[in-house]
Amino acid sequence: MRRAVLTAAALAGALALAGCGTGSGSGSSSAKAELSVRSSYMPQPVSADMAAGFLTITNRGGAKDELTSVTSDVAGQVTMHSTVGGAMAEKTSFAVPAHGQLVFKSGGNHLMFEKLKRRPEQGQKVTLKLTFAKSGPLTVEMPVESATYNPSTGH
Repeated sequence: MRRAVLTAAALAGALALAGCGTGSGSGSSSAKAELSVRSSYMPQPVSADMAAGFLTITNRGGAKDELTSVTSDVAGQVTMHSTVGGAMAEKTSFAVPAHGQLVFKSGGNHLMFEKLKRRPEQGQKVTLKLTFAKSGPLTVEMPVESATYNPSTGH
């Protein structure tokens, strides 16, 4: 009986110390990623079964994270691609640096909406769910723009 009491007291003490250690850093926002999304858009698809998507993920936190998957109700599958030197390659994840950005833009990293369930039209919005390695998922309403939309000119 005495051994059980001592073990319980030691366990309680260890838990209290562990709580003190984690509590001191929990008020610091720099210890985790702080993710947000802006500048999302999908050019109106020219094909009936595929579309591209672009957005910027900003991390204002002090810890990096990783975009691990994207899903959408409009597509059977959403894949992530990088483009380097004109060569496109499918990726399983993208790093989101601490105090940095992950940019998906025309001619660079981009999303491919494959096996479209319906063809999005200009003026509509497409819902995406972004899943990360550490942070909770983000839901994004991506506007569908004209097929020739260029965000730098707004046309």
